[in-house]
Amino acid sequence: MLLSLGEKLAMNNPIRAAIQRHYEARQFLKLGGPTKGARALEMGCGQGVGAEIIFDVFGAGKVDAFDLDPDMVARARRRLARFGDRVRLFTGDAERMEAADASYDAVFDFGIIHHVPGWKMAVAEAFRVLKPGGRFYTEEVYRPFTANFLVRAVAEHPQEAEFTHDEYGKALSAAGFKIIGQERLLSLFGWFVAQKP
Repeated sequence: MLLSLGEKLAMNNPIRAAIQRHYEARQFLKLGGPTKGARALEMGCGQGVGAEIIFDVFGAGKVDAFDLDPDMVARARRRLARFGDRVRLFTGDAERMEAADASYDAVFDFGIIHHVPGWKMAVAEAFRVLKPGGRFYTEEVYRPFTANFLVRAVAEHPQEAEFTHDEYGKALSAAGFKIIGQERLLSLFGWFVAQKP
């Protein structure tokens, strides 16, 4: 689902970029380590901050990144021009990823899956496109946050994509992942690093 105007503004500002770089990336590193030289995929690339972090902080060699919104892909293309042919950006859907089976060493989700009505399909797609031993770095926002009336006043989230930390962890396991690290912030946000056996 495309972001509402309010959420688009919230996601495309320097504060959100700083949180991604200085907090969320550290959580992922602590739970799953770097991805030196890896071929990585980012779902929901937005303005390109996540892909930049995957290169700069995680050390990936190549990043493919997609977003449902062509405007976000255009923003990311401008931001990531310095990476040349090491980055490939395209319009895509997390429920039906345009990638061959077992083609990535790492898949990153910086809080996108709670926007996907068929979120369990997106989790299954992340599993499908990972190579055996590949890791899924996923940060998500949970039902107590997305269902809050103040949040609903400025952001649209599909109700069928509202879940808790425990429900999300069970969905990762049901898709075939082995959870190698997890952390939550209250009942509002959480991080998992899950590996494809």
